[in-house]
Amino acid sequence: MTENQTPDLQAQSEAATADALESVSSTETADTAEAADTAEAEVAEGVPVEGDVAALLEEDVVVAEDAIDDVTMRRALEAILMVSDEPLPVLMLARTVGRAIADVTAGLAELSAEYTEQGRGFDLREVGGGWRYYTREDTALYVERFVLDGQQSRLTQAALETLAVVAYKQPVSRARVSAIRGVNVDGVMRTLITRGLLEEAGPDTESQSTLYRTTSYFLERMGMQSLDDLPELAPYLPEMDDMEEELAAQATAGAEQETASAEEDAGPIENDLAPPAAPVVEEDEEEDSEELSGDEADDGLARGETDESATRG
Repeated sequence: MTENQTPDLQAQSEAATADALESVSSTETADTAEAADTAEAEVAEGVPVEGDVAALLEEDVVVAEDAIDDVTMRRALEAILMVSDEPLPVLMLARTVGRAIADVTAGLAELSAEYTEQGRGFDLREVGGGWRYYTREDTALYVERFVLDGQQSRLTQAALETLAVVAYKQPVSRARVSAIRGVNVDGVMRTLITRGLLEEAGPDTESQSTLYRTTSYFLERMGMQSLDDLPELAPYLPEMDDMEEELAAQATAGAEQETASAEEDAGPIENDLAPPAAPVVEEDEEEDSEELSGDEADDGLARGETDESATRG
């Protein structure tokens, strides 16, 4: 009985040992992944990491077999930072270019030193846990002048009309504004949003399109406390009698134009029952016909004289 149970006990013992090893391995893997995630979050927040944590981050960056050279890496870093509107962590940049974190950090430091040495109007700095381009302090006056001049420039007639439509019909979508004005207003809407006069008001419940409304800055610039202070549109609308006369005149002109176009397209009307007209003979053809008839008559006389001579003979 004991001999028969020994193999079963050994099998159970081996299975239990395998489960224990697998559990330990899974725990270590989870701890490693958690440590890597924590380290990545610390890097994103600007907290320096060292030792084993830095090694985990280095292992997390996949370096391509055909890694780009230093010159290409620096050009790629410049392009990525140029289109970003927030500081980018070194880890993200290293993953993007496929180089080690140490290489990317050294490349960013070299770029920053190069910009300073050349006296560029911008600088590359590590702020807030990431790298980003910034303008230099000695150029602040010109940047401020540019921004203020852009904000103080006058709005175009198209921008004023679009702003008026949104002010009276808000919240309203771009498509609705385009339908009211009869033109595309995407560019004008972007300008008004950039100026801080319009803002998004959430999606439409039916069409899911984005709605827009005026901002508090719009009220401030217009000198109003609320939208109730907007002037009434009724005094600026034309009288009904004038509108009816104008619509009637437009309808009459449209009908006359359609009639004229229809007559031009139709052309002259032909009578299918009328007999075909005689062909018109040109004067030259008539003369040729008369000459031909005269020649035929001379030939006939000649043949008659010949016949008479033969009879006499």
